[in-house]
Amino acid sequence: MLTRVGPARTLAGVTATQRERIGIFGGTFDPPHVGHLVAAVNARHEARLDRLLLVVANEPWQKSGLRDLTPASDRLAMVQAAVDGVAGLEASDLEIRRGGPSYTADTLETLRSEDPSRDLFLVLGSDAAAGLPTWEGVDRIRKLTRIVLVERPGSEGGRPPEGFDYEVVSVPLLDISSTDVRARCVDGRPLDYLLTRGVVDCIRRRRLYGVRP
Repeated sequence: MLTRVGPARTLAGVTATQRERIGIFGGTFDPPHVGHLVAAVNARHEARLDRLLLVVANEPWQKSGLRDLTPASDRLAMVQAAVDGVAGLEASDLEIRRGGPSYTADTLETLRSEDPSRDLFLVLGSDAAAGLPTWEGVDRIRKLTRIVLVERPGSEGGRPPEGFDYEVVSVPLLDISSTDVRARCVDGRPLDYLLTRGVVDCIRRRRLYGVRP
């Protein structure tokens, strides 16, 4: 279900039918699990996005120094495996190619500069949306995008700060975390139905998280 809050912006002289609707779903994806995919496919459907980019962070500034991250190239490979064959979802290496810390404002500006006629939609969970005031370049984010706020049944998360256009998308509640998946890999517990088969194969092939091929 989609709830719209605030007017959608358009560029003067360009009709809505001419504008490509691009979603940006950024993350560490260490690893990407089915919870990510459920949120992605539902956000794309409800917000009527032409494409949704799963943008793999090069150096996620919010997690810097908290733990050792899987190399960005491996995380990208897992996301590519996760979205393989899924209509409208694409893995993006934009932030990896840019290098350094990954800031959403920079990513949005790059996508806008590539095609100024695009409408950009930033897919966020409620916790991330509530933390937007602490993000680098928050004013640029406000000007460049509309928020697609992903909410799960029963959640009482935050909302974007005042001044942001946003719409709310309800998605099924799946209690899955990348932290738990990594622990399962170490312990040798089953990964079935938590990760796609392609991601499991990628983890085994690359020997990630202590998993043997």
